[in-house]
This record gives sequence, C-alpha cells and structure tokens, in this order.
Amino acid sequence: MSNAFSMAPLFRNSVGFDRFSDLFETALRNDSSGGYPPYNVEKRGEDSYRIVVATAGFQQEDLDLQVEKGVLTVSGSKRDTSSEEGVTFLHQGIAQRAFKLSFRLDDHIEIKGANLSNGLLSIDLQRVVPEEAKAKRIPINGGQQATLEN
Repeated sequence: MSNAFSMAPLFRNSVGFDRFSDLFETALRNDSSGGYPPYNVEKRGEDSYRIVVATAGFQQEDLDLQVEKGVLTVSGSKRDTSSEEGVTFLHQGIAQRAFKLSFRLDDHIEIKGANLSNGLLSIDLQRVVPEEAKAKRIPINGGQQATLEN
C-alpha cells in the first residue's frame, strides 16, 4: 500500500511554510516514528504560525527545542518512572519513548516562544521580513520621461 499522494493543494495559500510540503511528503515516505508524537501546524494570521505537539506525560525538563540553520528540532526523552518506589504498572498505555521532530523553517521565520500546557507543547512562530527584503512599489511617471541625474 502506497501513501504517495501530493500535499500541494494544502499549501497553495500558505505563507512561511511553503517548504513544509516537502517535509510532509518526505515524512510520509520515511515515517519510521509511526507518527509519534502527533502534531498540528496552524496558520494563526497573515504572518504568525503555531506548531502544537501532543506531549502527554512529558514535563518541561523532558523536552528540548533547538533552532539550527533554519531547522527547528523538538525532542523529548522521558525519565524512567519504573524505578520510582512503589510504582507498578498494571497497564502502561501512555507512550514513554523518546522522540525527535524536525521542521524546516522558511526564511525570516523566528521563534517567538513556547508553552507547555495540558500535555500540549505550543511553539509560536512569526514571519519578520526586514525592510530591505520587502516588496517596494515603483511609481510610474505619467507621460514624462524619467531623467537620470549625473
């Protein structure tokens, strides 16, 4: 069974995560983690985004966020709770395995903050385009020849 389908229609109106389509298609082809942990990528405004990762059972000290060369890496490693005195699991359905998610960020995307609440890690991102990189409107002279001054 093949999962080879195009995600391009989902990204036609996106700003800032245009390269995520490549990331998602690669993840579909090489998904060795089995989709763990699940996450959402949200567009929250013209230039703001949020990545929400389901991190049930993880505490703040179990998680690590890093940005290097335009790649955001979210990783988590759970402390061993089986060694706690008096704890015996009769059923352990909450995943305890380590994970590592990587997101390729578009140019001018900055991490504004991260928050862990109710088992969800929210990472806020903002597109901050410098003035020199923004589009500039060029006025058109109506019927007059533009002259260059020496």
